[in-house]
Amino acid sequence: MWPAASVEELRREIGGPLPSVPIDPLTVVEALAAAADRGVVAIPGGRYFGFVIGGALPAALAADWLTSAWDQNAGLVVGGPAAAVVEEVAGEWLKQLFGLPPATSFAFVTGCQMAHVTCLAAARHAVLERAGWDVERNGLSGGPCVRVFVGGKRHVTVDRALRLLGLGTESTVAVTVDDQGRMRPKALEVALAQHEGPAIVCAQAGEVNTGAFDALPEIAELARTGEAWLHVDGAFGLWAAASPALRHLVEGVAEADSWATDAHKWLNVPYDCGLAFVAHPDAHRAAMAMTAEYLVADPNAARDQMDWTPEFSRRARGLTVYAALRSLGTSGFAALVERCCRHAMRFAEQLGRLPGCEILNEVVLNQVLLRFGDDEMTHAVLEAVQQSGEAWMSGTTWDGRFAIRISVSNWRTSDEDVTRTVAAFQRSVAAAG
Repeated sequence: MWPAASVEELRREIGGPLPSVPIDPLTVVEALAAAADRGVVAIPGGRYFGFVIGGALPAALAADWLTSAWDQNAGLVVGGPAAAVVEEVAGEWLKQLFGLPPATSFAFVTGCQMAHVTCLAAARHAVLERAGWDVERNGLSGGPCVRVFVGGKRHVTVDRALRLLGLGTESTVAVTVDDQGRMRPKALEVALAQHEGPAIVCAQAGEVNTGAFDALPEIAELARTGEAWLHVDGAFGLWAAASPALRHLVEGVAEADSWATDAHKWLNVPYDCGLAFVAHPDAHRAAMAMTAEYLVADPNAARDQMDWTPEFSRRARGLTVYAALRSLGTSGFAALVERCCRHAMRFAEQLGRLPGCEILNEVVLNQVLLRFGDDEMTHAVLEAVQQSGEAWMSGTTWDGRFAIRISVSNWRTSDEDVTRTVAAFQRSVAAAG
């Protein structure tokens, strides 16, 4: 599960002076593969439960190879018409999957971090435009103050997006949350009532440790009443909308103004694929679009991709998403999500029976948060499981205490993988005790 070589060993194997003469390409690739192999993490494996990481579906992996082989610049339609059309089709499919308004615009970006940047740039444009300020022309200096209302357990990528957009972390108002990390609607109502001027609310669909969902219907109503833009961080939780059994968790999500998620999480496509959706295409395009004299736009094309993303030159990310969605279909993807959630529930049930184990979250999705006694014992159990090579999951801090977080996001994870991982915990608890 974990690399056999240390960082220093890898530096010695991979490093050295820049060659002064050409080297045969096959020699270069073979040497790179041999040197890097001992530093590769088994992320695609069914017993990798760290962070929120999926594997690559066969169709998505093959499409990724095609993406590299075709080497299309998916910024302008004329740079790759097929890539542009595939992205259009995949974007429409995704809107249907998530139940978003038909007119919603979309963008394929590097990950959820840049999806936040894209969505919140549109939000910044819209709320300042309503206040009579053109932020694209004038910048932020001298303009109205924008306040961003966030939950106390929001993901750090939201804060960094605000920093990149010039709003800064000082623009945020942290709203209190409950024991699962859900924003308290009443606290948001009070906070919004104390503010006059442009406002953005950032809600969560899937807290990164517990998997909990904010009360989206109530928050959406509060945002409307306060004339605030509502953005939803749905990095992995938004995918619950694809499951009839789990769709109730995202009730009210379609009432938001923008949504950010990752395809390289639960859709199980290779890395470098985030998704931004905006219910107001005019604000989205105004925040992103730029042009230059040398750029050749296709007058018959409805959508040049660079008008909706922070990038000009960009990888044709839509190909892997298209392949994943077409290979699974709606029923296949719903089954993938539901299977992961069943595995998470089984982890909670079986690990919860171990001596000293405390399950810290309500297992509503694919996240399981647990600890054993004190921090020292929890660290010892986690390290023993990791060192066993049977499975890998990450540690975290929840309410000031160290905890273990199991995230089940991989299409490969099987019942046998869960059984083997539980057995590794049993052995580790016995050894640590």
